[in-house]
Amino acid sequence: MKKFKEIPKFKNEQEEREFWEIHDTTDYFDISKAKKVYFPNLKKSTKTISLRLPADMLEHLKVKANAMDVPYQSLIKIILQKELLVER
Repeated sequence: MKKFKEIPKFKNEQEEREFWEIHDTTDYFDISKAKKVYFPNLKKSTKTISLRLPADMLEHLKVKANAMDVPYQSLIKIILQKELLVER
């Protein structure tokens, strides 16, 4: 049976991050005992971007979003997500 190394104590999160960037977790954990976990309430982080659209395209998006009863920004995300899924 493999002997696992002891995980050092870290001063802060940055120090821990740097440690795991250069060390293999399989030297410290028995991954055969790992279990899959789900975080159903975890929100994806978002980033604000600036996007320039032709005025008529934006108006068309707003009309379509209004008909679907969703904010137009949400409709843009829906359209982008569908297109990204098609590419996969």
